[in-house]
Amino acid sequence: MTAPQVVQEELPGARRREQRGWYWYDWADSAFQTTVLTVFLGPYLTSVATTAAGGPDGFVSFLGLDLRPKAYFTAMVTISVLLQIVVMPVVGAVADHTGRKRRILGSLAFTGAVATLGFYLVSGDAYLLGGALFLLANVTFGSARVVYDSFLPQIAGAEERDTISSRGWGFGYLGGGLLLALNLVVYLFADIDEGLAVRISLASAGLWWGAFTIIPMLRLRDRRVPVHEATAARAVAGSVRQLGRTIAEARRYPRTLLFLAAYLVYNDGVQTVIGFSATYADQELGLGQTHQIGAILMVQFIAVGGALGLGRLAAVFGTKRTVLASLVVWTVVVGVAYFLQKGAALQFYAIAFAIAIVMGGTQALSRSLYSLVIPPGREAEYFSLYQVSDKGSAFLGSLVLTLALQLTDSYRTAIVSLIVFFVLGFVLLTTVNLPRAIRDAGNEVPDHI
Repeated sequence: MTAPQVVQEELPGARRREQRGWYWYDWADSAFQTTVLTVFLGPYLTSVATTAAGGPDGFVSFLGLDLRPKAYFTAMVTISVLLQIVVMPVVGAVADHTGRKRRILGSLAFTGAVATLGFYLVSGDAYLLGGALFLLANVTFGSARVVYDSFLPQIAGAEERDTISSRGWGFGYLGGGLLLALNLVVYLFADIDEGLAVRISLASAGLWWGAFTIIPMLRLRDRRVPVHEATAARAVAGSVRQLGRTIAEARRYPRTLLFLAAYLVYNDGVQTVIGFSATYADQELGLGQTHQIGAILMVQFIAVGGALGLGRLAAVFGTKRTVLASLVVWTVVVGVAYFLQKGAALQFYAIAFAIAIVMGGTQALSRSLYSLVIPPGREAEYFSLYQVSDKGSAFLGSLVLTLALQLTDSYRTAIVSLIVFFVLGFVLLTTVNLPRAIRDAGNEVPDHI
């Protein structure tokens, strides 16, 4: 049996200082998520590829393949996800094996920030440069997230973990939303070329990411681990061997794996709804880009209160019950979306508001629950599996949407088909005996679970 996981004894002020430093990393890297991934890079890199192809009907060459310009960015996303699935478990194993989490987090974050700054140089027909920078930035972004998440069990006890996780998510939504709002002002109102405005916005995300990462680097601390191999090569090799043992031993925690399966299912529904909402607004509801951007900004800022609010509800009603209730709300939201009227912007904003209320809380509380059902000393490795399940399941929602559109040619049928993810995730989560899972992992069972 593994020894119960505890936060190291230290002065309350010192622990709060470290927790506040941890929040700042969410503020820092959320700029990449919102400004780069959500709004600007996809359309811009597609336009650069179109220029290189000589028009939308041409092709660009990549790794011996001829790709249509509109397929180039999605190809880069697919490749980056595959690379993340390979790299993240190794990063997690190295972080746990060496105990150098703070330094690894900093190295990954600053590398990703520099790559994001490099988007300023992507213009004309430089689609290959843009693709290479995106691969580097997105892989380091995901890998740094693994290490960042793994700090949670070390800086927060079982009773306060929901609150700390929710504050991190909320702070991240605030930071990402603030930079996006500033960039949209530049994009919409600055008297400069549109391409230059986009490149400034993309580069600003890198500057924001790197600058605010300095704060957690000054406040987070590495924890001691047993002495391992002296050289870097031997440390990596030892980490990979440890990862293999961790994966093999994961079957000893069937309830942890069941929770991971439940999260995989309902989180895929969450991510697919978020990713499909702009297309649904455009193609089915006939709402223009102004409404779509307005909804994105509203969701970013309302989600701050949503994440903190669900964290408070979890303290009263229990974390599992709160997540289950949020899945009911997601189910209702998707069902109501089927009946939205064409051109009804107010209805679309109402749905976006409901999504914002539960979006951050669902993810923050799920992270908190998962941190309780993993064995101590293996936090980064298990959080790499958590992130891999997130990335690896992303195709399921897209597959359901593709099949629904292919068979029915209806965006409304496609959106309502996503209900299956929330219903199945709800059922799986209800079957998880969380107190038993927490004890099996060797951790303390909090009062409200």
